[in-house]
Amino acid sequence: MGKSNSYKGVRARKRFGQHFLTDSSVLQQMVTAIGPKAHDRLVEIGPGRGALTVYLLDCLLHMDAVELDRDLIPLLEAMGNPGQLTVHQADVLQFNFASLIRDSSQQLRVVGNLPYNISTPLMFHIFESLSLIDDMHFLLQKEVAERMSAEVGSSQYGRLSVMTQYFCDVECLFDVGPEAFHPPPKVDSTFVRLYPHRQLSLDKSSYDLFSQLVSQVFTMRRKTLRKSLQSMVNSDVLDRVTIDLTLRPQELSVKEFILLSQEIQLE
Repeated sequence: MGKSNSYKGVRARKRFGQHFLTDSSVLQQMVTAIGPKAHDRLVEIGPGRGALTVYLLDCLLHMDAVELDRDLIPLLEAMGNPGQLTVHQADVLQFNFASLIRDSSQQLRVVGNLPYNISTPLMFHIFESLSLIDDMHFLLQKEVAERMSAEVGSSQYGRLSVMTQYFCDVECLFDVGPEAFHPPPKVDSTFVRLYPHRQLSLDKSSYDLFSQLVSQVFTMRRKTLRKSLQSMVNSDVLDRVTIDLTLRPQELSVKEFILLSQEIQLE
């Protein structure tokens, strides 16, 4: 039946948002898209029963995995050759990716079938470590992938779109149906590739304002920018910005959000 059926006796846990990928053709498609090389410094998030892990180990001299469910650790540690897989039993939302870097010239490749219940907060946690990361390949809820890659003006365009596209180029590679998982989720999934931008437009203090501003306006996405910002920014400052504040937030591009935050900060 193929590698993907290993450890079928392990039950998925709802509290961990687990949906184990079991379709070997999908797994092979994912590995082809990732294109792992022997010396890559690769970390898998939420390996679960190790369906993807087994395929990755065929290509890598060593890899790391971060798994919260302690019951799965012995199963994972038995995979591959001795010392080939290092499993970190940890909550990935608290995990320090810098701890995996042993050589300053190395960068991480991050992959995973992300737990549905933490996919969005996990993306924001990973954004904090992007200087360490070469690329990312994630299987996500299709709706989350659509929001991440949404174009300005579309109904899906929102805070996650702006913040993801500020940090990364996003590419949706292919969709995966519920039947590829056990238990099957109620929604479709999408495999995405993210390339971090090597140069970001904002320094730390400017970014904090940008992030706060984006969060503020998308909590009131039906209001104009002026109305949604008036509780955060003095009206005389808003009068002097060059961005059209009669627009609604979903009508503003990432570059325009950056410009707006820069103009407000300069005031």
